[in-house]
Amino acid sequence: MLYTAYEWNRRAGAPAVTASRLTATALQALPGPLGRAPGLRHVRAACDMLAHARPTHDRPAFGIDAVPVDGETVAVREREAMRTPFATLLHFEKPAVTGQPRVLVVGPMSGHFTTLIRPTIRTLLSDHDVHVIDWHNARDVPVEHGAFGLDEYIEHVMDAIRHLGPDTHVVAVCQPAVPVLAAVALLAADDDPAQPSSVTLMAGPIDTRVNPNRVNDAAATKPLSWFERRVIDTVPRGYAGTGRRVYPGVVQLTAFMSMNPKRHLAAHGRLYRDLLAGNTERAAATRAFYDEYGAVMDVPAEFYLETVGRIFQEHQLPTGRLTWRGRRVDPGAIRRTALLTVEGENDDICSPGQTLAAHELCTGVPEERKQHHLQPGVGHYGVFSGSRWEAEVYPVVRTFIDRASERLAAPA
Repeated sequence: MLYTAYEWNRRAGAPAVTASRLTATALQALPGPLGRAPGLRHVRAACDMLAHARPTHDRPAFGIDAVPVDGETVAVREREAMRTPFATLLHFEKPAVTGQPRVLVVGPMSGHFTTLIRPTIRTLLSDHDVHVIDWHNARDVPVEHGAFGLDEYIEHVMDAIRHLGPDTHVVAVCQPAVPVLAAVALLAADDDPAQPSSVTLMAGPIDTRVNPNRVNDAAATKPLSWFERRVIDTVPRGYAGTGRRVYPGVVQLTAFMSMNPKRHLAAHGRLYRDLLAGNTERAAATRAFYDEYGAVMDVPAEFYLETVGRIFQEHQLPTGRLTWRGRRVDPGAIRRTALLTVEGENDDICSPGQTLAAHELCTGVPEERKQHHLQPGVGHYGVFSGSRWEAEVYPVVRTFIDRASERLAAPA
C-alpha cells in the first residue's frame, strides 16, 4: 500500500512539477525590467520551489573531482574496486599522491544514498587514501540475489577490509557503528591478518539504553510486528527489484522531516526569500542540501527489521548476545585495533554516551589506544559534515589515524 500510494501521488503530481519547472525556466529567461517585475519574481520563485518539492530515487553523483593536498589541488577519480548486488566498493584514487593512510568509510544504509556523507569523504581525501562502501538501492536488486540482513551487512564490511588488506583504518558514520564493530571483532577473534589498524565510530548506536531519546523510544515502545505491518512494503512492477520487501526511502525521509518540521519550514522560507531577492549563492546551497536530502533509496526489509529488533530493542551487542551466522560477537577480542569514538553534544538521533559505550565493550584494547571526542555545539549531522566537522572534529580523526599508523611503522 505504501508504494502504491506513493506511485499514484508521484504520477498525479508529475504534470504540475513539469509545468512549474518549465514556467520557472521561461520566467528566468525574460529580459530587462520585465524579468525583474515583483509579481513575476514571486511566481518564478514559487514555481522553482514546486518543481523541486518531491523526493527522487536517483543516486546523486559524488562529484569529487579534485581536493587540496599539501597546498596543491590534485585530481580525484572514482574506481570500482569490488562489487556485489547490494554494494560497490569505490576507490577515490589520487594518481598523483602516494603514501597516505588507507581509510575505509562505511556509511549508513538508512534511506539515503552514501552520497549524503560526501562532506566526510571529501575532507578525509586531503590526507588519506579513501575507499567507500556505496550501498545500492534495494528496489534495483533482483529478488534472486536473496535477502540482505544484518549478517550480510557485517559480511560486506569484513570482505571490504580483507580486500584492502592490513594497515587499513575504518571510519563508520552513524548507523554502521554496530556492524562495523562486529566485523572488526570477528576478524580479531580469527586473528585475521587484515584486522584494521584503527576503527573510528561516529555518532553510532552502540548502546541505545544510554541516554535514550525519542528515536530510541519510538523503536522500543512498539513490537517488531508493528514496523513490519506499517512501514514495510513490496517493490511493485517496473523495477529490477520487483517483489523484494523493502523499507521505502520515502518513509524514512518523512520520518526525518517530521522530527523537526519547524527547522525545515524555516529553511524553505529562507530559500523562497533568497530566490526573490536574487541571492543565488545562498539559494543554491540550500537547494543542493535538499536535493541531496530528498534523494532516497529503499532499504532491504530484513536489514531494517533486524536493525530495529536486534540493535534498538534487544540491545544484543552491549548485552553480549549479538551473533553473526551463529557465532557470538565479542568486542573484547579486539586487541590490535585502536578505537576512537566521536559524538555530538546536541545529537538528538544518537545521544551522547551511546557511541562512547564501545569503550566498555572493547576490553582487550589498551587504554592508551582508546580515545573519545565529544564535539560541543553540534547535532547529529554536525559530527561528520559542516564547519565544525572540518575545523574541530576532523583534526581529531586525522591525528588519531596518524598515531595509529605511526605505531604500526615503529620498529618492534
